[in-house]
Amino acid sequence: MKSFNFCSCSGSRRRRSKLKRTSIQTMNTHFASHHQGIKTVAVEQLCKFSGSPTLCMNIVTWNMNGKVSYQDLAELVGVDRKFDLLVIGLQEVPRCNMRRLLQEALVETHSLLGKAIMQSLQLFVFGPKNSDLFKEIKVDKHAIGGFGGLIRRTKGAVALSISFKGIRMVFISCHLSAHASNVEERNSQCRHISHSLFSKNQNPYARPSQITVWLGDLNYRIQGIDTLPVRNLIQKNLHGLLTSNDQLLQEAERGQVFSGYCEGTLTFKPTYKYNIGSSNYDTSYKVRVPSWTDRILYKIENFGNIEATLRSYESIDSIHSSDHKPVKAHLCLKVNKLQSANPIKAIL
Repeated sequence: MKSFNFCSCSGSRRRRSKLKRTSIQTMNTHFASHHQGIKTVAVEQLCKFSGSPTLCMNIVTWNMNGKVSYQDLAELVGVDRKFDLLVIGLQEVPRCNMRRLLQEALVETHSLLGKAIMQSLQLFVFGPKNSDLFKEIKVDKHAIGGFGGLIRRTKGAVALSISFKGIRMVFISCHLSAHASNVEERNSQCRHISHSLFSKNQNPYARPSQITVWLGDLNYRIQGIDTLPVRNLIQKNLHGLLTSNDQLLQEAERGQVFSGYCEGTLTFKPTYKYNIGSSNYDTSYKVRVPSWTDRILYKIENFGNIEATLRSYESIDSIHSSDHKPVKAHLCLKVNKLQSANPIKAIL
């Protein structure tokens, strides 16, 4: 599972010292020119599968800003629970038993399958009650600094690996460095996280993950445009025009991060930074540029037998207790039987 095929540049092997510097530069240029970037996926209200989906997942990420209420958690998990897996990644979690609070909100339908916790950075995966189809659960974490503070702004990533009917899935919830100027730092953190997770005692013969989902406060910002023009476009419901200024999409296009990953269309408003208790953007002296800091990305390895439909990708604007709005995605998967052109191979 090491590196999760994160990006084309991080997947290259270490060069031997005897290679000339010019050769290395040529190879790096080649890799950068063949990156895939992030593929923008349209939301489909109806599944395109010919039959029922194999697995439906509701994925949620939220920077809580050190505050919690049961009402907000109930809103977060929702009442229309037409999904098998519920994946919840939280950042800046306050000092409380979040597992217990979430389980109380889900007590009628789902139970906890696994959790990965590193102080204020927490990841929970819930499945249908009394289900025994989810197996081989493993967890890991990787810290990148930023510990301490009143609300414990831990930076890094926590991850959980789980198997369902032969499908190996990895969920990575992260919180990367803040501030618009720290783009390269965030890129580097992504690569280090990707290489580190599940790398200890790795079985070289283990089957790699077929589905990898990254969620969290990635902290990439809107750049190259001032806060007032950004807010004017949002007020006119023209925020879709701002995607060309989104650092995450720009860096992926450069081949730095998330090559080959998918993300839903950014139809919702930027999720940061809001005045706490409202849906108004930051009016402090910093007047921060609104940005899509909170994201959900996924990648399906090209094994040829898994289809995916993104049913929704949206923010939860009704929650006001944080300076971030939660983001959720509903992803459905269908596993198709592989057909061999050679009947002898099919029998074997």
